[in-house]
Amino acid sequence: MKIGFIGLGNMGAPMAANLVKAGHEVTGFDVAGVQIEGAATAASAAEAASGQDAVITMLPNGEILRAVYAEIAPAGDKGAVFIDCSTVDVDSARAAHEMAAANGLLSVDAPVSGGVGGASAGTLTFMAGGSDEAFARAAPLFEIMGQKAVHCGEAGAGQSAKICNNMLLGISMIGTCEAFALAEKLGLSAQSLFDVVSTSSGSCWSVNVYCPVPGVGPQSPADNGYRPGFAAELMLKDLKLSQQAAQSVAAQTPMGARATELYAEFVAGEGKGRDFSAMIEKLK
Repeated sequence: MKIGFIGLGNMGAPMAANLVKAGHEVTGFDVAGVQIEGAATAASAAEAASGQDAVITMLPNGEILRAVYAEIAPAGDKGAVFIDCSTVDVDSARAAHEMAAANGLLSVDAPVSGGVGGASAGTLTFMAGGSDEAFARAAPLFEIMGQKAVHCGEAGAGQSAKICNNMLLGISMIGTCEAFALAEKLGLSAQSLFDVVSTSSGSCWSVNVYCPVPGVGPQSPADNGYRPGFAAELMLKDLKLSQQAAQSVAAQTPMGARATELYAEFVAGEGKGRDFSAMIEKLK
């Protein structure tokens, strides 16, 4: 396929590189001038979107997504599939779908889970929203860039799923950090708590896969000085999106609200530039 890829940052660059390795003809564009080996480089986002079978975007926020889609949707070939992998607010995702439809394009909102490591390894999970036809067109590309793609529903459903998932992740990581911090003060070793919790009712991803205590469980950012696999600033961004979404539909998310407050305090202090699991140091 001929693919335009717009937004070649920490996530977009390795995703685009995997498409090149799979033999697709990729044209990239990034405002910072990033280039991908084996891919052509466009002079603008509109140029990257023109004449393509598929166009993928990976952008920082909803405002930028809307601005980029206003530029690229009119430039796209009718019938092309536009896939947005950014994590943004649901309203912006739906606005992008509307711009795509107005220009005769298929569209999918498909935020990802798996971080930079997953982007490089091609093991991301895609949470997709859009029509059955659009998802079917995008699915072969998801198979290259990731290990799983879930069609969550119509326009905006992918963003809704991502926001709900990451709100739960933020809450569970805080609970995990609280438990290990309490255990330490009670004189219980972190390894003992891990051995109990990882095989009992407190079991969760934040414990079993991403334990925030160095030397306990599988390798995680805790074993690397909390260098970010998933930065605290990104967790705060997603938690803020969850609260914006909750407010828009009058949903009660008291734990999500408190997690947002705690991560805001953390990022404003010692947490900036660190992994979100470093929350344990704040709680200690």
